[in-house]
Amino acid sequence: MKKSFACFLLFLFGLSLVAQTETSGRSDLYRHTPEKQTRLIHTCLKVGFDFSKRTMDGEARITAAPHFYPTDRLTLDAKAMRIHEVGIVQEGEPKPLHYLYRNDSLEIQLDRTYRRDEEYTVYIRYTAQPEEVADKGKRSFVDTKGLYFIDPDGDDPERPTQVWTQGQTEYASCWFPTIDKPNQKSTQEIYITVPDRYRTLSNGLLQASEQHDDGTRTDHWTMKHPHAPYLFFVAAGEFSVVSDTPWRGKVPIDYYVEKDGEALAKEVFGLTSQIIEFFSQTFRYDFPWEKYAQIVVRDFVAGGMENTTAVVHSESAMQKADVLADNNYWEFVIAHEAAHHWFGNLVTAESWANLIVNEAFANYAEYLWIEHKHGRDDADFHLMERVYEYLIRPEDFNKQAVRFGYEDREDMFDKVSYNKAGAVLHMLRNYLGDEAFFESVGLFLRRHEFGTAEAHDLRLAFEELSGKDLSRFFNQWFFGNGHPVVEASTRYDAENRSLSLHIRQMQDSSLLFEFPLEIDLYHGHRRQRHSVWVSARKENIFTFATGEQPSLTDIDPRGIILKEERNGKSSAEYRFQYRYAKDFKSRYQALAFAVEHADKHLLLAAAHDPCYHLRIKALSELPVEQLSRKELDAVAKIARSDPKNLVRSAAMWTLAGTRDKRYLPLFEKGLETHSASVRNAALNGIAQTAPERAKRFLMQAGPEELTADQLIGLLPVVIRHRMAKYLPQLIGYLIYYPFKEDSNPEQAALLRRGYEWAMSLDDAILVEKALHPFREEKPYLSGDMRTRKLILEVLENGLRIKKGLPQTPSVREQTGLLLRTIEEMKE
Repeated sequence: MKKSFACFLLFLFGLSLVAQTETSGRSDLYRHTPEKQTRLIHTCLKVGFDFSKRTMDGEARITAAPHFYPTDRLTLDAKAMRIHEVGIVQEGEPKPLHYLYRNDSLEIQLDRTYRRDEEYTVYIRYTAQPEEVADKGKRSFVDTKGLYFIDPDGDDPERPTQVWTQGQTEYASCWFPTIDKPNQKSTQEIYITVPDRYRTLSNGLLQASEQHDDGTRTDHWTMKHPHAPYLFFVAAGEFSVVSDTPWRGKVPIDYYVEKDGEALAKEVFGLTSQIIEFFSQTFRYDFPWEKYAQIVVRDFVAGGMENTTAVVHSESAMQKADVLADNNYWEFVIAHEAAHHWFGNLVTAESWANLIVNEAFANYAEYLWIEHKHGRDDADFHLMERVYEYLIRPEDFNKQAVRFGYEDREDMFDKVSYNKAGAVLHMLRNYLGDEAFFESVGLFLRRHEFGTAEAHDLRLAFEELSGKDLSRFFNQWFFGNGHPVVEASTRYDAENRSLSLHIRQMQDSSLLFEFPLEIDLYHGHRRQRHSVWVSARKENIFTFATGEQPSLTDIDPRGIILKEERNGKSSAEYRFQYRYAKDFKSRYQALAFAVEHADKHLLLAAAHDPCYHLRIKALSELPVEQLSRKELDAVAKIARSDPKNLVRSAAMWTLAGTRDKRYLPLFEKGLETHSASVRNAALNGIAQTAPERAKRFLMQAGPEELTADQLIGLLPVVIRHRMAKYLPQLIGYLIYYPFKEDSNPEQAALLRRGYEWAMSLDDAILVEKALHPFREEKPYLSGDMRTRKLILEVLENGLRIKKGLPQTPSVREQTGLLLRTIEEMKE
């Protein structure tokens, strides 16, 4: 599953890291792998929905057998259900059985004792009541009810009526009785009865549809290969189905979208077949499933979910045409969920403690796809963003990637299981080499296909194929916590004409790492690359016979090692590094220094970097007040002619900061561009250079004519002239003002003024909209004290303003909502 909060961290992109000191990462709590008393074999469901009651009537026929020991009992998970009938199926008909339903568990007394080679089928008639589900785990704001009704009464003209399921982690048992554990697997068939106007989607293939006289229809879906219960899925609603070219001419590729999304469905998802082909070749295992469908639903609880052959995406996937002209921001999510069909679906983590079997590979698959499709620079940028998201959370330093001491299974879905573990796989690939790495991946998949595995199984597959002992690697990177915090320094010995490189590990002495390290030594523009082994000591010293003193020493130039890196390079050395070092990480590191020290010369050089991400960063950080007219004209040239719309946009935002009217024609021309980012920047430029024109434009326009992104560019005018009609679209941006205070104090101050103005109004809808992002993301902030602190700062500021207003009933209600949210955020 792909979490959505990571996207927000990109908004905060920065380059200073925080060192960690705690190293224990230990817990007395132990979450064992679920014991298998019974083995699921096949699940047959017949379901129908009561939209008015938000319930689902179901019949389940579950075929199972004892795992090993003989038994006369079957225990199933069944959350918040009404159980109407339970029986053993004999000659096609159910015979009543005794059962006890309590504490969301259905305990069935079988008709006799069964041995492990004896299968039986039980029948259960039940009603699922998702609104009654009490188990919300750590997701105190996000429902975990398994079955979701969207506008079930059809009274919201802005939202379609839909129903869909979400099983991960253990919420499949909210809509059908099962053994709701990741180490169970079952084939399936599902009969879904819905009003005839609705389309349905489930796992596997649609075998038949039967019309009924009452205006309903029953669709019969079957899945021939076994998969985990949390991957079972059904959805129904007024979806359009856009079919794409089948993979290898045999596997259907379909996109389920709302009617107004038909035209852009292939623009968003059109690389799916290429992605499946790439992973089939890269993982040395052909895509094993019958079809591949993707569906976009409303109000989804995450970014995406890898339900086998029926992937769900949140509505954020459906970007507008002018946004797609800039970049398909959902492409890496599509790749992530596709990769799960090998890691997570074909081979499933046998317990949540071993989640890296699923998520490390899906996370790293993002890198692999970007590297294949867009090049190494783009992939390295993506990897460094993901590593940064892990590093800025000091509390994650104490967590092992594979850990059995988690408090709640939802805690496993964090930056350690995803981002850190994905980066560890990148290290392993570079340590073993591509052929050994990917052939080991194929071996692992073949050995555990349609089954389950744990982290040790990964190690054994890599060891068997490569012949290397990887116990130390897995112990320190997957089973241990933390990462090295490296300080590098050099000393040149003129007498011996040699250079000593000192590598110190600054983290606690009880947590030292060993790893291979590449070192580049430069003599002028000539580079020599050396490889050394850093031992698990506080300090390692490496001596090189260099002759003359090197112009630059650059460690880990390709950014392979997961670490924090400190060095004492000068401004001149970083400029040299940017000029001569070709690897992305070296250029990225030099640019980070330029950003921190406002080095306009290096920033101007980086504005022409081969990687558009670095061009954007360089342009966004240029100190406008220090630029000469000639330098500004060079930026204007980029704004007119860079091949990437996002770079042109960044250049326009920089020029807008000059408030120079001579760039007004450039901004006016930008309004004609089929690019969301360029138009947004152009609007900002007009707001800065011709505010009265921008004011007239906003007064004549309406909120429905402008996107929130476009309004951000016009924010100074909106705030200055108190155009409250635009606040509902802007409030979701304004609330993040404290997150921008370090990187862009001027923008942070503007956002804060807008937020405080919004909170000074007696508007309950605005307060609800302001709180919604925080309430939605709170479950994913477990342990992230920095982000919680900043969110609380925003909430408490709003509360202070509300308390200063006349205390109308509405204001008191808003104050109460803020107070409750503050208390919940502190939990």
